[in-house]
Amino acid sequence: MAVAPHAPARAETTVTLLAVAAFFSGAALRICDALLPRLASDFAITPGAAGQVIIGFSVAYGLMQLVFGPLGDRYGKARLMCVALFGCAGAALASAMAPGFGVLVVMRVAWGMAAAGIIPLAMAWIGDTVPYERRQATLARFLTGTLSGMMAGQLAGGLFADSAPGWKGAFLTLAVGYLAIALLMLVRMRGAPAPQDSARRGGADFLLQLRTVLQVRWAWVVLASAVAEGVFLLGPMAYLPAYLHHRHALTLTAASALVALYAVGGLVYAITARHIVRRFGERRMAAAGGWMMGGGFLAFWLSPWWQLAGPIALLMGFGTYLYHNTLQTHATQMAPAVRGTSVALFAFCLFVGQAIGVTVAGFLFDNFGPTPLLLVPTLALPLAGWGFAHALRQRAQAQP
Repeated sequence: MAVAPHAPARAETTVTLLAVAAFFSGAALRICDALLPRLASDFAITPGAAGQVIIGFSVAYGLMQLVFGPLGDRYGKARLMCVALFGCAGAALASAMAPGFGVLVVMRVAWGMAAAGIIPLAMAWIGDTVPYERRQATLARFLTGTLSGMMAGQLAGGLFADSAPGWKGAFLTLAVGYLAIALLMLVRMRGAPAPQDSARRGGADFLLQLRTVLQVRWAWVVLASAVAEGVFLLGPMAYLPAYLHHRHALTLTAASALVALYAVGGLVYAITARHIVRRFGERRMAAAGGWMMGGGFLAFWLSPWWQLAGPIALLMGFGTYLYHNTLQTHATQMAPAVRGTSVALFAFCLFVGQAIGVTVAGFLFDNFGPTPLLLVPTLALPLAGWGFAHALRQRAQAQP
């Protein structure tokens, strides 16, 4: 869905539509966090075992990036997004109708496969359309859709977990939302031009596209940083509502509402991103983000008062997107000739990291309690932020 430089209004409208699609995708990413205790109760399993619905989604999401990215470069990113949205609607409906936990996990895997074609391809589309100097601010604006969805998904997960409809109602609601935005995207698609010739050539050879990205040394730094974020941030975060529920005897609705303020912190970043980038620069943002993320987990562990959970989550969310948006901006520029593949590989690393993180965090939570669950990211995330900031400094010094 390429947009000519002389059509900024059309580009603005398209970014808004993509942000709405990202809203539902973001909700799907976080809807199961607060549902884990309800799933554990309904299916008579442990919260760690219930985490399979997140692990399956994340692994499928990550692996399918390697399919959607090259196909987006070849056939058009917006066209693939439209197909993915209809696929998500069907998979969410099937998840709501699952008769048992095993079937539910399979349907969540299918859902993750379809969801892989939304946010990363939208980011790649923005990378194709928006000049680099304006891209971080535009991605931050697009990010408001993802973050609002994550916040809504986190809160809705708690509300549904404490209500009669439960996880079935949560998934059915998302199915309706996906279908609505898919139809809007389909209407938009009717006037979309065909992919540019360069995009078609870029997608001609899947292995060549991957090699094009992986031959760039800087790409390895960005991808490794994405894996670290998935393992040490997204994995442990999945158990924060369950942790607050057990430690402070909060309802799942209250626990998920407090953790949902994490997304509000991200929204604060998105609103102020243009000024933050100009004032502080990418290196300071990455380093500060690492410290704020790690400090958030430490504060969750130390705080004896549940009332502090919301402010902690908010500051943690702000720090996350200081780091994450810097990462994803560089992901759009790793290999511009195959941008869809570049961003897809970035998302692949992020969500494979999340799958590893959820697996390890679930094992720790079930067998050793919350202390290692919270202290490992306390140490690892500041190191990740410092490492990426250091790499940015070295890269700037090496450039003429």
